[in-house]
Amino acid sequence: MHAITIPEPGGPEALVWDEVPDPVAGEGEVLVEVVASAVNRADVLQRQGFYNPPPGASPYPGLECSGRIAAIGPGVSGWTVGDEVCALLAGGGYAQKVVVPAGQLLPVPAGVDLVQAAALPEVACTVWSNVFMISHLRPGETLLVHGGSSGIGTMAIQLAKAVGAKVAVTAGTKEKLERCAELGADILINYREQDFVAEVEEATGGAGADVILDNMGAKYLDRNVRTLAINGRLAIIGLQGGAKSELNIGALLHKRAAVTATSLRARPVEEKTAIVAAVREHVWPLLAAGRVRPVVDRELPMARAAEAHRVVEESGHIGKVLLVAP
Repeated sequence: MHAITIPEPGGPEALVWDEVPDPVAGEGEVLVEVVASAVNRADVLQRQGFYNPPPGASPYPGLECSGRIAAIGPGVSGWTVGDEVCALLAGGGYAQKVVVPAGQLLPVPAGVDLVQAAALPEVACTVWSNVFMISHLRPGETLLVHGGSSGIGTMAIQLAKAVGAKVAVTAGTKEKLERCAELGADILINYREQDFVAEVEEATGGAGADVILDNMGAKYLDRNVRTLAINGRLAIIGLQGGAKSELNIGALLHKRAAVTATSLRARPVEEKTAIVAAVREHVWPLLAAGRVRPVVDRELPMARAAEAHRVVEESGHIGKVLLVAP
């Protein structure tokens, strides 16, 4: 088969479409013939040499895919060869075939195109686990999403609205904010021109955000804590703004607030299986009903992964950028 390899870390040109050995499904695994994968910022970090796959994972980038089951390993039940699926991966999505633990498979939701289904697993699992399983967003509460026009952001907006929450978003352009509004966002904040702390305070009558989904890390930590409501929950899922900052514990005590930080890729298979099961139970019916949908900016041939990485690094996209396998 062919896959995108990274012979040496570097810029987008470091991605090489090359012939590699076919993977083989082992105990509890299935082999998926990949139709499409999606580009995530973790893939960019891996290409740059900053985010190696966990032990035992495929060395090729790609944290999600869609496709058809080509083979089933020992100990797997409930799936058959030919099933159309999408999957949460620890790596290997930028390839024509990938091996997946059976517990990380999802059926393609009704009404969703097989290619576009590749845009769902990583964002759905990230948002559901952080915003709902950990931070327990409830109807009537306010969610602040940083990077509202990203793949994560567009999914977070839709899921929060589906459960009856109010949604505030930050984004860097008018066009991106308009797309967020189309998805249901109530409070639109241009982070280049506005202070999100002041904007959320004004929009909520001084109450603040009950849950914040943050991809910036250190750069936003102090302002995020100031933006939290009483009993607020800050979920950090990215470090685009750095890894180290001072935390005002007094402010947390005053607000009885909580800060959590999670990553998805390195979690044990058992934890990923539980998250995928929750997503299938709670998110997949919303997709089938048309209340939530994947947001895809563009589809490119997988051999042009370097071009896709440039698009993501420049942040000129809205939603997900997909790579379609030959």
